[in-house]
Amino acid sequence: MTTEFNELLPPFGDKSPTDKSQIWIIGTREQVLHTINEFYVKRIANDRVKFTPIIPAPFEGKYMSVLVR
Repeated sequence: MTTEFNELLPPFGDKSPTDKSQIWIIGTREQVLHTINEFYVKRIANDRVKFTPIIPAPFEGKYMSVLVR
């Protein structure tokens, strides 16, 4: 990025306490469920409750879930 673009970004650390990182999982229903289970087993997520329910994605035949950390 150039300096001009860097100046447009907010300073690092200027985030509200409610801002949390997200991991979006998009794929077939089986892929999404498998990835959720894999994240739980590998302790990327310490509880399955941190994932949103699996819902249809705006892509044909795809589903999605979001892990909020």
